Amino acid sequence: MTKENIEKPALRKIRPAAICAVLAAFLVAALPGAGQSVAPRQTLNITAYTITANIQPKDHSLDVTAQVTFTPLADLPTAIFDLHGALRVDKVTDASGAALNGERGQDATLVVTPQTPLAKGQPQTWTFHYSGVLETGDGGPVEGLKLAYVGDPISYLLYAARWFPMTGYTTDRFTADIKVHVPEGYEVIGSGAAAAPACGPKNPCAVAGGGKEYDFKWDKPGFPGTIIAGKFDPPVSVQGATNIKVYTTAAHKAAAADYAGTALREFAYFSSTFGIPESTKLNVVELPDDTVPVFWAPEIAAVAGSHIGGKNDFRLLANTISHQWWGSEVSPATLNDSWITNGMARYSELMYLEDDQGRAALNNTIPDIEASALAYDTIPLSSTGTLAAYSPQFQSMTLDKGALVDHMLRWEVGDDSFAKILRAVVTEYKDKGITTAQFERVADEQSQQQLMPFFSEWLDGTGAPQFTDNYAVYRLGNNKGFRTIGEIQGDMDLFNMPVDLRIETEGKTVDKRVDVVGTDSQYVVDTFGRPRRVVIDPESWVLKNTPDLQVRVSILRGQQLAAQGDTGGALQQYQNALKANPQSSLASYRIGELLFSMRNYQAAVNGYRDALNGDAEPKWTEVWSHIAIGKIFDLTGQRDRAIQEYRQALQTNDNTAGALNEARHWIQTAYKRPADQ
Repeated sequence: MTKENIEKPALRKIRPAAICAVLAAFLVAALPGAGQSVAPRQTLNITAYTITANIQPKDHSLDVTAQVTFTPLADLPTAIFDLHGALRVDKVTDASGAALNGERGQDATLVVTPQTPLAKGQPQTWTFHYSGVLETGDGGPVEGLKLAYVGDPISYLLYAARWFPMTGYTTDRFTADIKVHVPEGYEVIGSGAAAAPACGPKNPCAVAGGGKEYDFKWDKPGFPGTIIAGKFDPPVSVQGATNIKVYTTAAHKAAAADYAGTALREFAYFSSTFGIPESTKLNVVELPDDTVPVFWAPEIAAVAGSHIGGKNDFRLLANTISHQWWGSEVSPATLNDSWITNGMARYSELMYLEDDQGRAALNNTIPDIEASALAYDTIPLSSTGTLAAYSPQFQSMTLDKGALVDHMLRWEVGDDSFAKILRAVVTEYKDKGITTAQFERVADEQSQQQLMPFFSEWLDGTGAPQFTDNYAVYRLGNNKGFRTIGEIQGDMDLFNMPVDLRIETEGKTVDKRVDVVGTDSQYVVDTFGRPRRVVIDPESWVLKNTPDLQVRVSILRGQQLAAQGDTGGALQQYQNALKANPQSSLASYRIGELLFSMRNYQAAVNGYRDALNGDAEPKWTEVWSHIAIGKIFDLTGQRDRAIQEYRQALQTNDNTAGALNEARHWIQTAYKRPADQ
């Protein structure tokens, strides 16, 4: 699930029980997973797993034996592991085979007491045997979010589900040898070299009635552990590029070939930009729609079926594939450093968008990223480890503000130096965690610049500057043109960063890079033509507060509150947006949408009418307002007026999100409110 984009026409109706899932979904896909509210100090370093898992889709059961090698980071009387709450631990033994006492703790943890206290730095190998039924999301680490499921047609055991004992979530790298037993007819995808011999007299396996055994070995410190088993069609690849395979069920088979081509282009772009990844193999795998929309693991990009083949799904896929570098190859040393990999995954998505569709496409996307970056910007990025890893605040900051830090760093140092920084980070910290201080050091070295002011501003501070420009134009003598003398004024005393200034004249447009320091920075620009307009940061390189951005931030907050069921809070945010811009069609549309969901039909129509009479930004508010008004007329027994609204929708010729198809449908059939609404 992506973050709810403020440009999306339809409000998704969400059950209260799934609130945490909604807020966590994109984060889960990106990090990869959700975490506890504040990560406790790590006391164990797990380095290796040897796992045998028996998957039985018919009865939704999982049976696992996991050998875990770890080192205590302190003298400990007990060892605490995270383990999915639906799994029952039958036995824990140490390296000598002695049974250990294991008890369930809070928040899906397992507390194991050794025969003698654990000594700091002394490696241990314990064996866990456990089993359980994984049919619902009950017992998972994020309430209401299903991260592990055994059943048809696709079973999935995501790393985020904690289906094996773990600690140091998203920061503790490990190797893994995972054997998976499944019945006949299932294909299994995991990280690393795999073999799938059929079980038989010469090759027995633990699956009753025969089946297959897959063996996945990932021998580099990383984050393997995601297993997906399904009744997939034969994998699809682009001819000559069999290293990238797409696994889908029959329901999405038609889109597989095009999707494979998209994955190949994105993988090639990231390889040329960041360097050849540690594995050139990538399996793009379909997930059911009842879990997160995307997930990644080494050599895996898992995507929900509803996001395979859509017009704009290439961005979600690009973000997921980029984690082969930003997350798999390089990981955050702590949750405070998550902005590095989360932000670069988001910015990788934007870089590919720019490469594929041009700079204009990137510029059109930046305002939405800015709105999310500032929606919950109340603590520095360098302190995000104090937040719940599945909260909207952690999500918006590490993903979107992190991406904008990368965007601004690119502007500060230039494209060539930015590319060198990214490649150096991937090379130097391959299969390692990286701290913010280490990232800053690499950036200084590769750019040959002192970037402490930049990082202090954007990592150790909050907010964004609001610029104003005061200038005067003077005619130069002897027909030499004009001189513009001005001052960029800001509201952040510590701001210190170059900003682009564009002088639009009657002739040639002139761009000048101005070093903006503090609250007042002067500039002088000579032009031949008379200046008509001066624009600060015309290409949107710098995160800055503007009236339009304030509107977008309020609307985004409103949507997130509406998704959580807080209609009063959502309405207040939409009204705040209207205060900032009384003509905002988007704010009026969201008000109409919210009131429609509350069955306040007259007030909803008023909101949609205001949207039609507003600034028409974005354009789709027109077509969808007509459709929504038509639905209300249908619900109130005014069929003729409803058809008139649907026809006006058709006249816009705007098919955003299938609007024209929907309008044609309701012309033929009167709208009725679904039973669950």
